[in-house]
Amino acid sequence: MPPRHGLMRQTLVGAADACNNRFMELKWLEDFLSLAETRNFSRSAELRFTTQPAFSRRIKALEDWVGAILIDRSAQPVSLTEAGASFRSLAEEVVRQLYQGREEIHLASVNVASAIKVAATHSLSLTFFPRWIHAIEEASGPVNIRLDSGHAGACVQMMQHGDCHFMLCHTHPSVDVGLNPQQFTSRAVGSDRLLPVSRPDANGRPMDCLDTAATSARRYLAYAETSAIGRAVDHLLERPPHPVHLEKLFVSRLAAVLKSMVLDGKGLAWLPESHVTQELASGQLVRAGAAAWDLEVEITMFRPRVHLPAAAESFWNTANAQIRDEPLAGEAGPELEEDRARHGALSPG
Repeated sequence: MPPRHGLMRQTLVGAADACNNRFMELKWLEDFLSLAETRNFSRSAELRFTTQPAFSRRIKALEDWVGAILIDRSAQPVSLTEAGASFRSLAEEVVRQLYQGREEIHLASVNVASAIKVAATHSLSLTFFPRWIHAIEEASGPVNIRLDSGHAGACVQMMQHGDCHFMLCHTHPSVDVGLNPQQFTSRAVGSDRLLPVSRPDANGRPMDCLDTAATSARRYLAYAETSAIGRAVDHLLERPPHPVHLEKLFVSRLAAVLKSMVLDGKGLAWLPESHVTQELASGQLVRAGAAAWDLEVEITMFRPRVHLPAAAESFWNTANAQIRDEPLAGEAGPELEEDRARHGALSPG
């Protein structure tokens, strides 16, 4: 007969095995979302600071917990199964709400729960945000705001992870912002244009012009390949007003960096009109092409569809009321609101 303590150990192990599928770890969801993005076990293991065998075991543990195969491993790169695709949106929402809830509880514990957290791209933080928030405060009084600036991709991540209540970025229909419209909604709060600009020569003409005959290529200062605004400009250049030869000489994801290069006479770039108003007025910069080369964009505020803290909801209502009082030129109707959640993070940082 086995010793009594041996029987007890077997009983406890058996009970634990039977309950294994009742528990799930948050890091499994984050592992799964990383793999859904990279579609590569090795790359995701590296990003999650673990070994590939350990990472693979965690993905398998999640599949066991869900009770379905989430990853199709039959080909490279791997892909989501139908069950995995359905589970992805749920995992994104759970992770976002957990982190947002944790942040709100932390803020409440240090008596700053009334702070409204806004993520905005670098260019909008410098040009649009000060005027916009001033107008809102004129209507509602002082607002307790925490503004975090970053490139568009970082702002989208903050929104997805629940690290902010609202996100401001430029938007355009040709670019997917990456926010699920079932989880997020949005409102246009302004408008802007991306203009091709160049430093002028001694005669006041653009040093690099899109509309004049040239024997050599125009020098082109571009946004990084990972930049959404770069993809919008690429979309325009795939269907240009007329053929033009551009030589890409410099790449950055920040409009401020491209602007300094243009001012130094290094080539032409597409920059937000709000970012170059003074330079165009003073003659430091000139348009490098006719209006056909312009890209009309909106400045859009995103938010999660779930209920936000009272101060944030009040801020949203005030911002919307101001938009109704001062209609935007060329503003789209409310039927396009959900489309903006799917399209458009093309702010240049």
